[in-house]
Amino acid sequence: MVLKAGEKARIAKQFIEAIPFSKALGMRLDDIGDGRAVISMPWSEDLVGDPRSGVIHGGAVSALMDTCGGAAVMSHPEAPAGTATIDLRIDYMRPATPGERIVARAECYNITRSVGFVRASAFDADEARPVATAAGAFTVERPQEDKA
Repeated sequence: MVLKAGEKARIAKQFIEAIPFSKALGMRLDDIGDGRAVISMPWSEDLVGDPRSGVIHGGAVSALMDTCGGAAVMSHPEAPAGTATIDLRIDYMRPATPGERIVARAECYNITRSVGFVRASAFDADEARPVATAAGAFTVERPQEDKA
């Protein structure tokens, strides 16, 4: 079964919105399609990792980038719809500015029969300097008839 791009985007959006953790972090799907995704998350006092500085916890940034990477794979034209994280490497470049929304952008730049490869970046209002970058590998789940 081959899904059209719009149908894949709808499924990816429903998937993200159904994840309680994503909902708890306030993630919002801003854009998706053709192996690319943009997901943002508001700054929240509940997500602060250092109360003295007000900087958001790196784990929240990691979760945002992981979710965005999965969404990029799900929307890739050559991927069915399901995915799971195999590996995700995150490089934290600088602390996010307290009080600012974090935006993750991910691209599935290569896809094989069973793995989608992703690059992602996270930004606050200063888009010239990423908060973090990531490289990851995600499963590509194929329907039973495609596995033969």
